[in-house]
Amino acid sequence: MGSIDDFSRNSFPDDFVFGTSSSAYQYEGETNKHGRGPAIWDTFTVEHTERINDHSNGNVAVDFYHRYKEDVQRMKEMGMDAFRFSISWSRVLPHGRLSAGVNEEGIKFYNDLIDDLLKNGLQPYVTLLVLMLRDFLLGL
Repeated sequence: MGSIDDFSRNSFPDDFVFGTSSSAYQYEGETNKHGRGPAIWDTFTVEHTERINDHSNGNVAVDFYHRYKEDVQRMKEMGMDAFRFSISWSRVLPHGRLSAGVNEEGIKFYNDLIDDLLKNGLQPYVTLLVLMLRDFLLGL
């Protein structure tokens, strides 16, 4: 077995995809603006602060919502091939159902993110569900 110094991109098959990932609540921020409705974690972190070690929430997170272009550039500089992200359905469907209307700002955010990823040579992979449901769906 080689040393860490021998570890490089060449250690992997040519078709291996190097990427990074996250889920919406962990990085987006902007939890109560731009038409986004509350999700289960928004409700939980407000109503049960004692259950969160540092009493934090996702209101700002790492502010990816405003800084995604910088982060996409960093991914490119790191030599990533892809970015896997999740859709915050409370950002797209703030009232929890299609019949109640779609948040056009939410759709624009994800379209702009995908366009920027592609422009920078990064393949977008979308996770459709990562426990970010509208809160009323779970009776919270």
